[in-house]
Amino acid sequence: MPTFREAIETRDLDAVEAMLADEVVFRSPVAFKPYAGKAITSAILRAVVEVFEDFRYVREIRDDGGADHALVFEAKVDGLQLTGCDFLHYDAAGKIDDFMVMVRPLKGAQALAERMGERFEAIQAAAAKTPENR
Repeated sequence: MPTFREAIETRDLDAVEAMLADEVVFRSPVAFKPYAGKAITSAILRAVVEVFEDFRYVREIRDDGGADHALVFEAKVDGLQLTGCDFLHYDAAGKIDDFMVMVRPLKGAQALAERMGERFEAIQAAAAKTPENR
């Protein structure tokens, strides 16, 4: 099984989905309300890899206990450079149960919000089609 970083960098989104706890909570950098559940989180991640251009992780931080993990990334959205961080928390089974993303600067976050907003109906439809939601 690849690490989360390896799965994202190789765009192995099936592996990423397998790393998510069923009750994972996704905290978006551009939405006020968190999204709960593996299906919606996976659908969001599948869409964001299409939105980000030139995505790359540039730094990785782990706590000593291993439950918390931060990955700093750089990417472009609509040609605007942004820096962000994926904050991951792992449950006792080693699954990601809390996934928070933060991005800067504001113009980059606004571009990300626009591009993801355009896809949100498709994201919700993809989440509804997963086996866990049938």
